[in-house]
Amino acid sequence: MNVAILRTAPLWSNRLKEVARGRGLLVILLLGLCLTGLAQIACGLYIPAKAAVAQVLLDRAFDRSRVDHAPRKPWPWADMTPTARLVVPGLGISRIVLDSGSGQALAFGPTLLPGGAALGQAGTAVVAAHRDTHFRFLRDMKKGDLIFVQTREGLERRYRVTGAEVVRWDGYAVADAPLGERLDLVTCFPFDAIRSGPWRYVVHAEAVSR
Repeated sequence: MNVAILRTAPLWSNRLKEVARGRGLLVILLLGLCLTGLAQIACGLYIPAKAAVAQVLLDRAFDRSRVDHAPRKPWPWADMTPTARLVVPGLGISRIVLDSGSGQALAFGPTLLPGGAALGQAGTAVVAAHRDTHFRFLRDMKKGDLIFVQTREGLERRYRVTGAEVVRWDGYAVADAPLGERLDLVTCFPFDAIRSGPWRYVVHAEAVSR
C-alpha cells in the first residue's frame, strides 16, 4: 500500500505543476487583456483631456492679449495665438478661437480659416473645429440662437443663427461680402462617426444689432 502511494505521488505532483502552469498562463493572459483595455481607455481620454487643458491656457493668453491688443502665445513653443472668444450663452459654451487654420492648431481649439473674412469685418468669417471636442455642441444649436464674439482688438459682435446644412467639403463656398457680416461654424459630419469623411456640418449666423 505504501509502495503504491509512493509510485502515484510523482504523477500527482506533475499534474499539480501542469495546473499551476495553466493558471499562471491564464493570469498572464488576463493581465495582458486588462492592460490592453486600459491603454485603449487612456487613448480615448487623451484627446478630450488635451483639449480641455489647452482651452484653459488659451483663455489665459487671450485675457492677456485683450490688455494691449497684441498676440500672446499660450505656451512658449506654440505656433498660434488666441484671436477671439466665442460664446454661446444658450448652451453655456465658451471657446477660444485661434488665428491659425492648420491641422495642428485644430487639436487645441477652434481656428479661424484664412479663406474667410476677419472676425468683425464685412464678409463671412469661418471658424472650424473638431466634432468630438470643441464643436460637439454644434449639433445642439438651433435657428435663432445667439453667438457672442470678442476679438483681441477689442471688437464685440453678436450673431444670430439663421440655419444649418450638411455639405461636402468640396461643395462648401464662403458667402460673398455683399451679404453683410456673417459667421460660419464648421465641423465634420456625422457627429458620431469614427473616421473622417467628406461631409461637413455648417452653422450659419449673421451679425445683428444690439
